[in-house]
Amino acid sequence: MTENIQCLIIGSGPAGYTAAIYASRANLHPVVYTGIQRGGQLTITTEIDNFPGHPNGIQGPKLMEDMEAQAARFGADIRQGIVEKVDFSSRPFKAWADDGKEIIADAVIIATGASARYLGLESEERFKGMGVSACATCDGFFYRNQVVAVAGGGDTACEEAVYLAGIAKKVYLIHRRDELRASKAMQERVFKTPNIEILWSRTTDEIVGDDDGVTGIILNNLKTNQKEKYDISGFFVAIGHHPNTEVFKDFIECDKEGYIITKPGTTQTNIPGVFAAGDVQDTRFKQAITAAGTGCMAAIELEKFLKQ
Repeated sequence: MTENIQCLIIGSGPAGYTAAIYASRANLHPVVYTGIQRGGQLTITTEIDNFPGHPNGIQGPKLMEDMEAQAARFGADIRQGIVEKVDFSSRPFKAWADDGKEIIADAVIIATGASARYLGLESEERFKGMGVSACATCDGFFYRNQVVAVAGGGDTACEEAVYLAGIAKKVYLIHRRDELRASKAMQERVFKTPNIEILWSRTTDEIVGDDDGVTGIILNNLKTNQKEKYDISGFFVAIGHHPNTEVFKDFIECDKEGYIITKPGTTQTNIPGVFAAGDVQDTRFKQAITAAGTGCMAAIELEKFLKQ
């Protein structure tokens, strides 16, 4: 079944839903395919305290439900499903969804996000949102004056550890090697922060906890082959993100990590009429508010593009 539309938004989350709100209000009648995780990564977080307009905080799933409802209120056609294939070689653009529809769109916004890489532990999955996080900026506030751990050894892990050190009583930085992969400048910041302790040559075997959340971790010391237990209340995974761009790579220019490259100060990709918003093109901030901001930008740019 073929369907002709003005605006296709691929992906939900703060970027996709904000783009849908703006596109709907501009009478572009956007169709939104939400992807596997309807509402994006925020649906697996708990309390969000840093999104403006919620002085008492808001639960991640509730925030995304509200954004979706707001987009639907203005007429966005929101569909649970995945865009499996695209053809951006010429306008109008084509996309094929898993509901069997072929979408022919005058313009497209990609808002598929970036998924945090995790260690792959069963216990890690069990305690996501209950002490396990992939975003210190998002969740660090909840661990004021507590003991936390960060897994990783690159710039991201060091940045997370330094950030958390300003909030938590103590930060363990867990790294499988005996030297960090981070830049020298970031390493110096870590070494000079007194409440960061680096646990060299260790891997995480298990995260332990109870009904209230994380209470500790069990590490494997690679040099002694001994198991070690540390009491913590927060575990932050900082081993990178994977942008969800596989389906677009034949057409859209991406960097070496797979993030979509946009023209500076815009959401424009290398293909006129295709825009990218949110974490799929953000290698730096990865915040709900910045994702929403670029969703707004993409919708406004798309509207101007169609008028031209």
